[in-house]
Amino acid sequence: MANLNIEGKQQHTYDAIVIGSGISGGWAAKEFCEKGLKTLVLERGRNVEHIKDYPTALKNPWEFPNRGRMPLKLKAENPIISRCYAFGEDTKDFFVDDKTHPYIQDKPFDWIRGYQVGGKSLLWARQTQRWSEFDFLGPLRDGFAVDWPIRYADIAPWYSYVEKFAGISGNKDGLKTLPDGEFLPPWEMNAVEKSIQKSIMSNFRDRHVVIGRCAHLTEPKDIHLQQNRGQCQARSLCRRGCPFGAYFSSNSSTLPWAAKTGNLTIRPDAVVHSIIYDNNKNKAVGVRVIDRLTKEATEYFARVIFVNASALNTNQILLNSTSSRFPVGLGNDNGLLGKYIAFHNYMGTVSAKMEGFQDTYYYGRRPTAVMMPNFKNVYKQETDFLRGYMVFYSANRASWGHAVEGDQIGLNYKDEVAEPGDWSIFMMMQGETIPKEQNKVSLSKEEKDSWGIPLLKIDVDYDDNDRKIRDDFFKEAADMLDKSGCKNIKSRDRKQSPGLDIHEMGGVRMGKDPKTSLLNGFNQMHACKNVFVTDGASMTSTGTQNPSLTYMALTARAVDYAVKEMKKNNL
Repeated sequence: MANLNIEGKQQHTYDAIVIGSGISGGWAAKEFCEKGLKTLVLERGRNVEHIKDYPTALKNPWEFPNRGRMPLKLKAENPIISRCYAFGEDTKDFFVDDKTHPYIQDKPFDWIRGYQVGGKSLLWARQTQRWSEFDFLGPLRDGFAVDWPIRYADIAPWYSYVEKFAGISGNKDGLKTLPDGEFLPPWEMNAVEKSIQKSIMSNFRDRHVVIGRCAHLTEPKDIHLQQNRGQCQARSLCRRGCPFGAYFSSNSSTLPWAAKTGNLTIRPDAVVHSIIYDNNKNKAVGVRVIDRLTKEATEYFARVIFVNASALNTNQILLNSTSSRFPVGLGNDNGLLGKYIAFHNYMGTVSAKMEGFQDTYYYGRRPTAVMMPNFKNVYKQETDFLRGYMVFYSANRASWGHAVEGDQIGLNYKDEVAEPGDWSIFMMMQGETIPKEQNKVSLSKEEKDSWGIPLLKIDVDYDDNDRKIRDDFFKEAADMLDKSGCKNIKSRDRKQSPGLDIHEMGGVRMGKDPKTSLLNGFNQMHACKNVFVTDGASMTSTGTQNPSLTYMALTARAVDYAVKEMKKNNL
């Protein structure tokens, strides 16, 4: 049982409360603070300060006791997070362990979480593409989920706004399926990638192959220098925390910027139990928090509350926020809270070899891949599956010291291992999944965590549509690589559970009708006007693009709207 800490209400009262300090929470904090609002950010994990709390950022491989590998005992104790590509000896402190933070899997689901100030903005893959009009129109055209309450034109200026501040590298490609943005200079394709690009675009007129777009400073502008951020060094050690501030994170960018205003208070170790609803005032008045370390309960109060705890955590908080007005979750008049969860389909990968090109190499460790926006069912329905998938690929040479044939000793061997090896190609899919009512999360009625909060039950799975998309990717990828002159083409089903994509979305979806959605076109709860949700939980559908840039834009747009409503005394 938590102890109740009752202090003066006035000293616990702010203009705005933001739950979560990751990508969307950091943006909410920045926007509120810049607009003059005293803002409290609640973070359930420990404090992490930029640079100071990146202990492995500058370590050499030989400085790690296990040379970067995880001990077998630790892997056995943490089977879920051990499946994440970014989990290692150098990053383990940015992940939550399986035992301390349990959840219930009605179906296999790998829930990857990072509980600290900055959240998963320290760990994300940093790929940033705008949605297109085709994505916002998808549910309406194809008859799934509900119609988005916004269109590309509504969010386009907000994409520009966040891109300029965050710093997005990319090329202006003039594609309807992947709108251009406010870009820093792009990264370059290597010779093999360019060869494959030329082949695909000459053989398949409906396919566009472009360099990836990512949140890395290739050429910092004045706004980035004002944030004390520097140029990307192409080290590929990003997930340790970047001491150069070269990639966008809450820790390097939005939170320090918010702090400069004098309006920011960050409360780490604050596990949000629920949002407090006042029946007499017909609105939410605050947030109930359990201290992570002492288990002491505290209440904080504000005029407006932004829930940015990450998609499934946000669902959990809202489901646990019950009152006589909302007995099954805050704003849940229609019973849809926690339902229509979706994610990205990463089932398929394809590998291949490319002969020749022995006289070419590349610089550094580029933080993005070559990408191909969705080319399936774009203008009309053409296949036996709904929606489509993005394709990413990269070409690399085997590293120095690679295996060679023949004698494993002598001058010839020494010369051969000192040269880079042959070219390999890796291609992967990022497929859209269809939100379905049966893909849902709920609260356990029997089990609670260490802070007295009901465990989250996750009931999410693939369907036939996802498998058809995977099979189509296998066919198209093999065809494209074959026509590009690749050899030894092999398809592989990763057989990974949902969740390992780390792109879970939905459960508190936006929509036009309060009967079929929880949020309106400004991410505002239909039934509780001073509560907003702008993280992945708010997404009506998933698109095929990486989602984080859209969360940033939705958040900045929602804060702008909320502050205007506050000035009108509507909140």
